[in-house]
Amino acid sequence: MKEENKPFNDVIDHFNKIEGNAANLAKSDIKKLPKPLKYFGYFVIGFISLSILLIIILNLLN
Repeated sequence: MKEENKPFNDVIDHFNKIEGNAANLAKSDIKKLPKPLKYFGYFVIGFISLSILLIIILNLLN
């Protein structure tokens, strides 16, 4: 086991054995997700970004 993957206490070790390793979420790759889920994520991020931009523009006009 690599040094970076070793649990630092027994609680984390037990959690990883029971629930799975949730600490490696930073290593997840969006390209491995199913296409509908990937497109939904792009839609949500785009919608939120456009909404924030629209709110800023409308506030500047008033």
